[in-house]
Amino acid sequence: MLARYLRLILAMLLGLAVALLMGFWQVSKLWSVISFAGVLLAYSVVLGLQCAALSRVNRFDPAPSPSTKQILQAWLKETWIAAKVFCWWQPFRANAFPDQLQSHRKTPGRPQTFLHRLGGPGEAGGTHDDANSSRGVLLVHGFVCNRGLWSTWYPVLRQRGVAHVALNLEPVFGRIDAYCELLNRSVADLWAATGQAPLVICHSMGGIAVRAWLRAANDDGRVHRIVTIGSPHRGTCVSDMLPAISIIENAQQLRFPSAWLAELARQETPSRLAKFVCFYSSCDNIVMPASSATLPGADNRHIPGVPHLALVTDAKIREQALALL
Repeated sequence: MLARYLRLILAMLLGLAVALLMGFWQVSKLWSVISFAGVLLAYSVVLGLQCAALSRVNRFDPAPSPSTKQILQAWLKETWIAAKVFCWWQPFRANAFPDQLQSHRKTPGRPQTFLHRLGGPGEAGGTHDDANSSRGVLLVHGFVCNRGLWSTWYPVLRQRGVAHVALNLEPVFGRIDAYCELLNRSVADLWAATGQAPLVICHSMGGIAVRAWLRAANDDGRVHRIVTIGSPHRGTCVSDMLPAISIIENAQQLRFPSAWLAELARQETPSRLAKFVCFYSSCDNIVMPASSATLPGADNRHIPGVPHLALVTDAKIREQALALL
């Protein structure tokens, strides 16, 4: 669904840019080129404004303060990554890498079903760790994204023979709570394929969706660990800078401060929070303040100088996350 919308938006923007290019060409070639580039690079201006707001929003935040050089580099990096994500990976490559439920087995054997694995200790394989197969990975994207976001992860997972499932959280603008059943089915699929609790890796809103699912499922044993990458656990004030998105239901749930997020936090236990590894950056142009991407009692890891979308493509984060397998 989102891929079709993005293709339509790209076609409209390109059509507008070409129309301006041709319309102004006879009047002024300079303004013709400027108009063409302005349409195609307007998103970079928005990213630049977000990055410029970092130092002000985070001035009282406990996260390490970025330097001006880091903020400028973050803006340029996010401009490039955003173009790849929204102009190529998500609209045209969302299904280039299908889910892979088979993994390289350590020893010959048939993985048990999800329901069998949830049996009591007296049943065969009643524990979560099974030597018969390698653990699977569930990839959960964030706000206004699809599974194409993880394009740099699929080749690595396939090369290492790791079973993996990547979701499309739909409806795109629905309530975060509405994604629980989709998460439930995906976790069950990985259990059935590998016989082990999966490692769940989330970006942005995806981390909040998994927390909401854990609250609904009320069974922390169904997942091994949860990695969140730039997830606004206590909300983000970026919606105040972009009023147009404040009317969207899941965007409202992610505002800073958020009564919905506060209630979610009140219902979490220390043992559940200990399962989380939270990557955050003080150059995150979406999650502000930066420490909102951390959780109390979690393994919180600061990644300096990396903006929001670029956190997903960061090789160090990917290796640290997959090390948790």
